[in-house]
Amino acid sequence: MPELPEAETIARGLRAPLLGRSIEDVEVLKEDLLSVPKAEFRASLRHRSVHGVGRRGKNVVVEVGPGSARGGDVDRLVVNLGMSGRLLRRRPAEPAPLPGHTGLHFRLDDGSALIYRDVRRFGRLAVLPPDAYRDWSRGLGPEPLADGFCARHLIGALSRSRSPVRSWLLDQRRIAGVGNIYANEALARARIHPGRPARDLSPDEGRTLHRVLRSVLREAIDAGGTTLRDYRTAEGSEGSYADALRVYGREGHPCTRCAGTIVRIRLGGRSAFLCPRCQPAGQQHDSRRTRPT
Repeated sequence: MPELPEAETIARGLRAPLLGRSIEDVEVLKEDLLSVPKAEFRASLRHRSVHGVGRRGKNVVVEVGPGSARGGDVDRLVVNLGMSGRLLRRRPAEPAPLPGHTGLHFRLDDGSALIYRDVRRFGRLAVLPPDAYRDWSRGLGPEPLADGFCARHLIGALSRSRSPVRSWLLDQRRIAGVGNIYANEALARARIHPGRPARDLSPDEGRTLHRVLRSVLREAIDAGGTTLRDYRTAEGSEGSYADALRVYGREGHPCTRCAGTIVRIRLGGRSAFLCPRCQPAGQQHDSRRTRPT
């Protein structure tokens, strides 16, 4: 599933071509991607201008409103990409036939288009007015790359939970945008076993996890995200961060730090990856060894 770096990459790729454009029409080919009837969804977007393109957690957020709308006056088109969703930009001169598995086709006033394609159709699109958007956003945790997300906040939140730390990181109510790929990678760099209870981490380990989580997310954004199968940027390119993965999906491969072998375990019904030598279970780490390498 696309995570924070993938949603951020897509939002950045769409910002310049969409800003100031008007949505002339919306063709809904797969109504099951919507939570409202397609006529209502279409009416909420037709002839509205794009005032901003951003991200909240794993979701791409497009601000739409009349030409004079600003700030809180705009509605938000919230796009959750599910497992295999793609938001692809089509330039005016590109061929007309839509790609297979197209769910929605947004026609813009300059002849360009935005296409939502989803093979498995687990994605969801919704247009939220200001109050509904604020309520929805409040249900998500803080943004891990925000200036206000400090190590003290993370340490305090971890100390109140018995959940395995990997599971804690995946809970979007606790921290927004982190999924299985980047949770595993951050824990590997911090030398923390993914199954350790969150509250058992020392303050030094919490500070290290805060630092490496932000570093991993920024590096992945710089690489355009991680393409393992379905994910593509708004231009249709693959992300290149898969080449930098240290543990995720590398079961049986050697650890990049030591002579150990990466293993896969199950936590909460999902796979977690780790090096047992660098991330031993059931023990506190020497704080002198928590600095990532």
